[in-house]
Formats: sequence, structure tokens, C-alpha cells
Amino acid sequence: MKILVVNPGSTSTKMAVFENETAIFKKKIMHDVSDLSEFPHVTDQFKFRKELILKELQRQNISFQFDAVIGRGGLVKPICGGVYVINTAMRYDTIHATRTHACNLGCLIAAELASNIPNCKAFIADPGVVDELDDIARVSGSPLLPRISIFHALNQKAIARRFAKEHHAKYEDLDLVICHLGGGISVGAHKKGKVVDVNNALDGEGPFSPERAGTLPAGQLVDLCFSGRYSREDLKKRISGQAGLAAHLGTTDVAEIMCRIQKGDQKAKLVLDAMIYNVAKTIGASATVFYGKFDAILFTGGIAYSDYVIDELKKRVEFLAPIYVYPGEDEMEALASNALGALTGELPIIEYK
Repeated sequence: MKILVVNPGSTSTKMAVFENETAIFKKKIMHDVSDLSEFPHVTDQFKFRKELILKELQRQNISFQFDAVIGRGGLVKPICGGVYVINTAMRYDTIHATRTHACNLGCLIAAELASNIPNCKAFIADPGVVDELDDIARVSGSPLLPRISIFHALNQKAIARRFAKEHHAKYEDLDLVICHLGGGISVGAHKKGKVVDVNNALDGEGPFSPERAGTLPAGQLVDLCFSGRYSREDLKKRISGQAGLAAHLGTTDVAEIMCRIQKGDQKAKLVLDAMIYNVAKTIGASATVFYGKFDAILFTGGIAYSDYVIDELKKRVEFLAPIYVYPGEDEMEALASNALGALTGELPIIEYK
């Protein structure tokens, strides 16, 4: 099976060509801010990014014949995890999505490319809006503010399936706590193949991260909102984007922070340790979802490469369950694996409604 993977990000478009599970070509196309600033809305970048993908395929002499094109899923309405065929309803909801992010382009580009190839399927899989929360997990202290599920679903579920395969088990038979350590941090309670509890890692819940503020003192936040010091957009950025390590230390690079710590920077150590402390507390809270009895804790994401972060987390949570570490974000492999599973019948193809 020949599969084209399309993964648009804020400043790049990643693409890859797979033959079954083997990547025969990968490319990360970087975009200058000046190039993207010409487009008023993210969806206006559709043709620009699509043409770059087609030109790269031509440059590599890769024939435009695929069994499937799979894109990174966008911020559509809440859906269960799985592989979805891209249909008219999904395209409409993506174009009119209330949350804007470059990932919304993945669905649109995949659908357009596949439409020009005979017998080619167009898919997305496990977008960030996967919502499998138990009802009890949705209830917050205010009926005005129910908890919602937005997290690193693609990577978390891919790592869960990888762990299950390595241990000759089925994902649907396991209870896992999975922690994605990236620019945002999400901690998911995976109960028999469903993420029944997870923090909203996009715009403000759970531990703080390199770019996000996480859960904040509610009263102080309300006072800040009405202080007149910041606009609505300024405050949004101080919750997501210019928050967390970036706000405290001026960088999101954990390796750089470790260099500061090694040179004796006590503030850097305190802030990084506080982030680790907050992650550990969230993992501990997730353990209660399973009444303390679950199979493993899995760490993934770019920060999982940091021995210091992982070692400190282990000290705090290794008493809960065995720990396994899967550094990095294998989004391209995860998308290709989902497409292959759908094509071979190993995974069901879900109709978006």
C-alpha cells in the first residue's frame, strides 16, 4: 500500500510517503513568517501549501499514485478516536471551525489530493479533539464551564498501541496513564482503549508546560481579566503560547534550561522542577481514575528525551506502576499506520457525522 501523509503545522508542512509501514520519503517544508502573513486566515493557506506538496513530489520523481492520503486531523467537533474517511460534513466543519490552527488544513489538503487519484481514500485519524471522556470527568465546579477534551490524541493512542504490541496485548484490554511532554503537556487515562479522562492541553488545564499556563488560580485570573492591563487576545497568549517556561524563563528549550541549571541558575532549576512537580501531581490524580490499579505509565513527546526530566518524574511516580519511555513525536508514522490499518481492514473506517 502506498500512502501519502500530510501534516501541516504553524510554521511548517511535514509530508511523507510510505510503502506499507516503511517511509520511503520524508520532508519538512519550513515556511517564512512573511510567506504566511499574506494570508488573512489559516484556511487561506490551502492552495499555497498544497502546491508545495505537489512540487516536492515532482522534485523527488514520486508518481502521483496513492492508495490513501491521510492528513492530520483538525479542530472539528468532539469525536471518538479512530480513522475517519473525509467527507463533505468534515470539510464543512473544518472550514467553519471556531478554533483556528494549521492542523485544520490537513483534512482539506488530503481530500483535495485524493480526489484527483482513482480509487484513493482520504482519511484523518485521532485528531486533537478526540473526546471519550466519562460523564463524571466532564463535570467541573461550575455548570457554565464543563471540562472538555483537547489533547495529543494521535501520539498518545499510537504509543498506547505500540506498547500493547510490544507486550503481546491489545490496547483495548489495557489500563494506561500516558503523558505527552511537548510544547503542551497532556496526561490521559486510557481505560480499555478509551481516553476517559484527560486535561485540555490546548488552552489551559493541567500542568503548565513550555508554552502553556495550565490550571491557574481562578480568582486571580478573573481579577487579571478585569484589571484593564491586558486585552482579550493578550490574555489568551499568556495562557497559551507565551506562558509556562516561556513566560518564566524566556525560552521553551529544555536543553537550554538544563545548561543554565548546570551553570548555577537557581531560578531555572526552580521553574523546571515546578513543571515536573505539576506533571507528577497530574499523573497521580489520573491514577485515581483506576482506583490505583493500572498497567503502566508511558512518557512520550520531545521533552521525554531529557534524562533529567524523566529521572525526576520517575522519583515521584514510579511507585504507582511500571514506567516506559517513548521519546519524540512519531506523528507521521502514526498517521501512516492508521491509514494502513484502515486499508487492510485491521482498523474500522468511521463515517464523520
